[in-house]
Formats: sequence, structure tokens, C-alpha cells
Amino acid sequence: MKDPLTPYGNKPMVTPIVHSVNYEYESFEVLRQITDGEIDGYTYHRDDNPTVRAVEKRIAEMEHGVDAIISTTGMAACTMVYFTYLKAGDHIILFHDIYGAHYKVSLILERMGIRIDWVDAADASQLEKYIQPNTRMIFCETPSNPLIKTIDIAEISKMAKKHNIIFVVDNTFATPYHQLPLELGADMVVHSATKGLGGHNDLMAGVIVVKDKEDYEKLWFTRQAIGTTLDAYSASLLERGLKTFYLRARKMNENAQIMAEFLQKHPKVKTVFYPGLPGDPGHEISKKQMKNGFGGMLAFEVGETIEDAKTMINNLNEIYHAVSLGATESLICIPFLTTMLYLPAERRLSFGVKKNTIRLSAGIEDADVLIKDLQKALEAV
Repeated sequence: MKDPLTPYGNKPMVTPIVHSVNYEYESFEVLRQITDGEIDGYTYHRDDNPTVRAVEKRIAEMEHGVDAIISTTGMAACTMVYFTYLKAGDHIILFHDIYGAHYKVSLILERMGIRIDWVDAADASQLEKYIQPNTRMIFCETPSNPLIKTIDIAEISKMAKKHNIIFVVDNTFATPYHQLPLELGADMVVHSATKGLGGHNDLMAGVIVVKDKEDYEKLWFTRQAIGTTLDAYSASLLERGLKTFYLRARKMNENAQIMAEFLQKHPKVKTVFYPGLPGDPGHEISKKQMKNGFGGMLAFEVGETIEDAKTMINNLNEIYHAVSLGATESLICIPFLTTMLYLPAERRLSFGVKKNTIRLSAGIEDADVLIKDLQKALEAV
């Protein structure tokens, strides 16, 4: 019988969306077999799906990894990493300047008997003093969320290997257009694929890219066990986003650099956080480990109070007041009120985030339009 997806042998330009939950067996030999590290036949969607699998292979190639595991959300991907490699009695190092939902997951990890040290990303060069005999993992975001702090991936990698510690890098902000953590020594890369990889505010997904096939099998086991496999339709949307990813990433980077330089000169703006600015503390590290520019994310402080930040945002017309990032539209928010709302108020302020700190995700609009919008909004402050 001819393959119903390719009845004449022609390969479709778009990966077919396979919605099937289960698959009819042609023989008993195809029951979830692995041949030379590859799946030999599909059985059930929670195990694997051909649409999802095609996108995993593509993202693994983008990150220069051996393979990838896609999950339902970015936090599902992070949680899968934690649950796969950590156990009671282990110690993990996290960074304050990281997506706020990690704080909620940290409460679960602590209930499981896992000890956590939170470190300021600005103190990353002194990280070795936090390492304990039971330290099992170092997990970081670079550039970080929301203050765009930069961590030297190669240096932390050397330290992690010295102490036999798993080193995981969240590459959501940088994306593989700008940064390849696996080539710099990281053991795994995670993404909220909801963001730059998908790029259109219409899907949620997470991905873990590995450079060791054994890690793929371990993470596959966790995903199959807890049921965080992405649906086929979302995987298809993600694949569509990947087709324009490099074009979008380049334009976002250009717009972010232009906006950062404009904001740095504006009298209503006190501080701009962007590694593409020569005076930024992470500029030299970023030049070493990032390529094609410095990414599409920046942060800045407006005026003196949270009301000043609100006034500016309320007077924007072209830039959208919304959470998330990496989209075709430019998005702006106050982290103290949104992405860091998971944290107690005192923790939100303890490592540099202020009530008037604003995070800005550059979109792909015309740069002149964005600058005019910022100029008009700042005049109202």
C-alpha cells in the first residue's frame, strides 16, 4: 500500500500535521523499538509524534546539538530537566535574574529535598565559592531576564566540568542566531519556543537540546512519564515560525540596538541594560560569545517611580503593552508587575530590578516608527 502522506513519493514542502493519538500496528516488531538510536515506528502520541519529531530534529540542528525534546511550554522543559537529573539531597545553583516562574518550581524542588542557592548573575565570576560536594546542576539564563546580564558560558562550563556538574543554559533571549551554548561547553540548552523560535504569539512550546544521545533518552523517558509532549498542530506552527526565524532575529537585533542607543541618550532614562552598548557590564563577554549582534531584548529605567514607567507605557501607540517576547510585534512591560510577580516583593527588588524598570522586546517593525513612539511616550513622563 502507498504511504497516504506521500502517495507518489513526492516530499511535501510542509511537514504534515499528524493528529493521530495512536497508530495501527503492522506487526509486533514495531512496538516502540529503537534502532541505532532512532524510533522505529510510532505507537502513541505521548511517546512520540512524527510532526513533533521533525521539528525536534530541526531545532537540534540549529543549536548544533545531537537531538532535542519538545514539550508543552518552556517551563515544562525546565521542569523536565530538574526532574530528570535532580534527587533529594542534591544541590542546584540558580540565578536571581531568571524568569520568575523558576521561583515557583524552586518551592517544589525544596519540598523534594533539593537545596538551592540563588546567585546574582553579576557575581557569576565568583560562582565556584557556591559549589558544594553535592552540587549537581548549574542553571542560568544569558542574557538574563529581565536585566539582560551576561554570564560567561565558557568559563562556567570549565568550572562545571572540573566539579562534574551538569551545566544548563536557557538560550531563549539570545536564540541560536546569536549564541550557541553547546559549542561553548554547556551540557544542555533550553528554550521557551513560545518566544523567538515560534515568533508569532500563537503557540506555546518548550525545547531541550542535548549533545549526548543518552541525555535525549533520559529526557524522553521523563516526558513520556509525565505527559508533556507537544500537540501536532502547535509543532506545525513552530516549524512555520522557524522558516522565518533568522530573518526575524536579525531585524529584532537591529531594532534593539537602535532603541538602546536612543534610550541611552534620553534625559528621562536613567539606565539602559543592553550588552550591545559599549558601557554595559556584559559588553566584552557578549562580544566573545555572541555573534550577529546582541539580541532583541533590552531593559531600562524611566524617571524615578513606577508611576513614571506606567505613564510612559500608557502613551505608547505602536509598541504593545504585553508580556512575552521574541514576537514580530515589539512588546513592553514592567517586570515588577508581570514576569516577576511570582516572587515576593522584597526579592523582586533585591538584585537590581526596580519598580520603574521596563523590559522591551524588539519586534520587526520599521525602526523609525519605534523611535518616534518611544520619543512621544517619554515626553509624557
